[in-house]
Amino acid sequence: MVTRATYGKAQVRNLFKALFQWRAGLLWYVVAVFGPLVLLLVGRIVTDLLGLSAGQPTLQGDPFSLALSAFVMSLLSNPWEEVGWRGFALPHLQKRYTALVATLIIGILWGIWHLPLFFWIGNPMSEYPFLPWFAGTVAQAFIYTWLYNSTKGSLLLVTLFHIALNTFGVVVMGVSVLALTILYSLIAIALIVGLGSTNLSRQERVSVG
Repeated sequence: MVTRATYGKAQVRNLFKALFQWRAGLLWYVVAVFGPLVLLLVGRIVTDLLGLSAGQPTLQGDPFSLALSAFVMSLLSNPWEEVGWRGFALPHLQKRYTALVATLIIGILWGIWHLPLFFWIGNPMSEYPFLPWFAGTVAQAFIYTWLYNSTKGSLLLVTLFHIALNTFGVVVMGVSVLALTILYSLIAIALIVGLGSTNLSRQERVSVG
C-alpha cells in the first residue's frame, strides 16, 4: 500500500500538500469536474423513468447566479471538509483496514456529521428524506475513495469533485434523492466487484505510516 509519513508538523504539511497535489492525468480532471454533472443528469433520468418525486425545494433565481453562489460557498467550505475526511481520516483508517471498511466508517461518520442540517429550518437539506440521503452518502463515499486512491492521494481532485457536485446540484433540478442513492449504490457495488475491496482502485490504497 502507498504510505505517507504524517507526524506533528509534517502531518499538517502533508495534509495541505495533498490539497495542492495537481499531478494527475487529464482524464482524472475530466472525471472530477464533469463526473458530478453526468451523475446528476443520469439521476434525473432515473427519477423520470421510475416516476420518483424529486422531494427537493425549487430554488428561485437565475441559474447562473445560483451556480455561482453554490460554487463560492463550496470553494470556501469543501476543501476543509475533504482535508478532514479524505486527507486525514481515510489514510489513517486505510492503514488498519481495507479500503472498503475504511470507506464504510467514513461514509457513516460523514452522514452523521451532516445530521444537524436536517433540523435547520429553511436549509434545503431539511426537506430531504433522511434515510435515503444517508444511505446515498455512505454509497457516495466509495466514489471519493476510488478517486482519492486512484490519484495517489490527491485531495485536489477529490475537492474538485465535491465542489462540482454541489455546484451542478443547484442547476440540475428535479433529481430524486432516492434516484441518486440507487445510482451511487450501483457504482459502489461496481467498484467493489470490479476493483476489489482491498484498494477500491487499480492503485494501492493510500495510508499513513
